[in-house]
Parts: sequence; structure tokens; C-alpha cells
Amino acid sequence: MRYNPPMEKKKKVIVIDGQGGRLGCLMIEKIREAGLECLVRAVGTNTLATNAMLKAGADEAATGENPVVVACREADVIIGPVGILSADALLGEITPTMAAAIGRSGAEKILLPVNMCNTHVVGANQISFSELVLAAVSELQKYI
Repeated sequence: MRYNPPMEKKKKVIVIDGQGGRLGCLMIEKIREAGLECLVRAVGTNTLATNAMLKAGADEAATGENPVVVACREADVIIGPVGILSADALLGEITPTMAAAIGRSGAEKILLPVNMCNTHVVGANQISFSELVLAAVSELQKYI
């Protein structure tokens, strides 16, 4: 009998976004362009964001509070705007349960300092989404 070593498990990368999903879309596109070997699960706070991230190349997608909670339990890396850690952020789309699940997750968190929704990260330069996303992909490469 021949021994087949177990295949290395792909890292689970969870991209969380809301509103129109613009940041999440760009993030997923750049992960794909970088050729990173990982499972990308898009979790939108609304269907518009979820569908946009799925079209951008996510392997899996789900919408809403419970998918955020479940995905955070299984994630190796969570990526999203810094507001995902704050209840009522993204114009109220981040529930207290979502923020707690993300914050309590043992996953590495790569948060983009988007100064919106009354959350301002002091010291965060006003740089474009594209520049933020490229920096996040560079950080993600360390964990994949």
C-alpha cells in the first residue's frame, strides 16, 4: 500500500465588506492577481456587497450576521475595513454580534484604515483604495 501524505490545507481568507462591496471587490481581485493559493470567502453585510465580491472572484460567498459569525470561527485570515470591528459601522451594517465575532476570532486580521463612518485612524494617510489593497495583499502573503 502506498502512503499518500495529506495535502496541505489551503488557508481560509475571509473578506468582509458592506455597502457596495467596492473595497472587498478590489481586495479579491488583487488576491487573485497575486496568485495566492488560498480559499477566499466573501461575506457581505448585504446582498449587493456579497454579489459584487463573488463576481470579483471569491470561491464562496454568504450574506449577513450569522455567516460572519461562522466564517470568523473557521478563518485563518480576516480582511476588511477597520470599521468591521465597530458595532454600527458601515452605516449601521455591522451589528454588535458581527463586531464581537470578528474581534474574538483567533484569525489574523488585516484591517484597512478607511477613514469613514465617523471612524478616523490617526496617522493613516489619505491613500487610495488601490494602495491600501496592495499593502494588504503584501501583508496577506506572509500568512499564506
